[in-house]
Amino acid sequence: MRDSVVTVAIASMLVSAVASLIAAPAAAADGKAKEKCYGVALKGQNDCAAGAGTTCAGTSTIDYQENSWKLVPAGTCEMIKTPNGHGTLAQGPAPA
Repeated sequence: MRDSVVTVAIASMLVSAVASLIAAPAAAADGKAKEKCYGVALKGQNDCAAGAGTTCAGTSTIDYQENSWKLVPAGTCEMIKTPNGHGTLAQGPAPA
């Protein structure tokens, strides 16, 4: 009986933890919601999983690379101006 109670308690904690991760918006340490903004990062300053031609954070090869992203405060991406236009929520093509 005691083993089944412990098993149920552990399972409940795991379900609760997973549910909170799924329900939580993308957030930085400051607790404010963030979104991926493509085409705004400078060379080598993208956040992780940038796309073709990059492996992770800091691997973009050109400024404002259209398939690399940076986390920005939610709702601000499309207001960010770059020499190539505005930031976008959709991934663009890899550099040629």
